[in-house]
Formats: sequence, structure tokens, C-alpha cells
Amino acid sequence: MTSATLTPGSATTDSPAPPPRRIPTPRSARARRILAWIAEHAVLVVLAVLFIAPVVFVFLTSLMSSEQTLTASLWPQPFHWDNYVKVFTTVPLAQWFANSAMYAVLATAFMLISSVPAAYALAKIRFRGSGVLFTVIIIAMLLPPQVTAIPIYVMWSQLGLTGTLWPLILPNLLGDAFSIFLLRQFFLTIPSEYADAARIDGNGEFGVLWRVVLPMAKPGIAATAIFLFFASWNDYYGPLLYTSENPAAWPVAYGLASFRGVHGTDWGLTMAMTMLVTVPVVLIFFFAQRVFVEGITLTGVKG
Repeated sequence: MTSATLTPGSATTDSPAPPPRRIPTPRSARARRILAWIAEHAVLVVLAVLFIAPVVFVFLTSLMSSEQTLTASLWPQPFHWDNYVKVFTTVPLAQWFANSAMYAVLATAFMLISSVPAAYALAKIRFRGSGVLFTVIIIAMLLPPQVTAIPIYVMWSQLGLTGTLWPLILPNLLGDAFSIFLLRQFFLTIPSEYADAARIDGNGEFGVLWRVVLPMAKPGIAATAIFLFFASWNDYYGPLLYTSENPAAWPVAYGLASFRGVHGTDWGLTMAMTMLVTVPVVLIFFFAQRVFVEGITLTGVKG
């Protein structure tokens, strides 16, 4: 048996070992990540809830009976999915959708045919009076439509086109002031060296526009087209002025307003029609969101 020798100043007892470090479980780590994400995005989460809550309310109301919509109950009991079927049997909703689609698609196509060359000329071609012409376009943007409504209505009435959507579609063949402005701002971001190189290669202005500028301007053109498509789809004032006496030519925006006036007490049907009218716009924006945001960013339009 040996004895340990102690040197002066040496410790006679061993220090206690530190406690083992607690390793968080996967569940607690996941909860911490979720809480951290919520803390970082709290403002966005609140705004998202504020925007989504009305949509959820409209959807739930569209599944209620007419008696339940007037009560304090927020949950359908039972779910009335037949409200969406009744809407199509109560009014010619399919015809209204077709009218809106024709109005929005043709107006957008005519706007692109006329506004793209005009915007290209203002952005990439130097000619005398271009500044004055651009000022006129800005003034046209600021001019309220009510100022010219009466003389334009008289003109279309003499042409026999009132009662149809053509007075709202055909003017886009002459260009849209806001669309020309938006496209011009985007074309200015494209370096002029590309157009000069195409001209040196023997391309005319139409060739430069078609082969060089348009492929590079797809985001701006898409954003402008979406703007006018949504404006045409949601237009109420124009159809009220020209098609109010012809229900067969009503688009969904004006048809929804008339439906609410007739069936205002049946909020289930009214909300069901509201949801149906909203779905196409939401789907289009969902699939075109990336190019739409890119076009808005590059054109410098903020709002």
C-alpha cells in the first residue's frame, strides 16, 4: 500500500465536475425557430391576417343560408355549397364572365398593338416635338374621364354602338395614356447601344422593336398588360354608361352590382357570386406574380 505525497500548495480534494450540457430536443428546437420567425415577421404576419380575414369572412358567408347570415354565427351550420350552383341558375353568370373576358382580353390586346410602338418611339427615336407629345400624354393621364364622357357617348350613340362593350374596347386601338407612359419608362432602362447595333446590321425601326426591344421588355409589357386587364375586368363606370340597358352585354363587375341590388337580403348568394368573380383575378395574379413584380420594379412605378 502506497501513500500519496502532497506537495506544498496542492489541493487536497478534487473540484466538482461541471453539470452536463442539456441538448435541446428536436421539438423544442423547432418551436424556437418558429417563435424566432414570428418575431422577425410579426408586422408582416399581422398585415397578412388583416388582408386574409375579410376574404375568409366572405367565403364563410357564401356558405350560409339567408337566415344564418343575419345572425352572430360566423361558422356555416350546415355548409350550403348549393349557393354556388344557385348563382348560375339565378342570373346569366356564364354570359357575364364571357363578356368580361372578351372586354379584358381585346382591350389588352388592342392596347399592346397601339401603345408599344408609341412608347418605343418616345423612348428610343429622336424627333422634333417628342417632348411636347409626351406632355400631352401626361395631360391625358390627368384628365378625368367624366370630362369627356358626354361628347364621347354622343359619338358612339351616333355610330350605333351603345348597348355594347365596343365603345370601351375600340378606343384602346388609339393607345392608352397610362400604358404608354409605363412602357416608355421601361424602354428607357434598355441601353440604346442594342438598338444602335441592330440599326447598323440593317434593321429598320420595326425590326429593332421586334427583334431587340420586345424580347428584352417582356417584364414591362407583361406588367402593363396585367394592369389594363385588371382595370377592364373590374370596370364598373364604363359598362354602367354604355350597357346598363342591355343585360346581355353586362360584364361581371356591373352584373355583381346589379345582383346585389336585387338580392341584397340574400347575403349567401351575394357572397358566393363575389367569390366567383374574384377567383379569375386572383389566379391570374398568382401565376403572373413574378413577372408582374419584376416589371413594376424595373419601370420604377411604386404605389
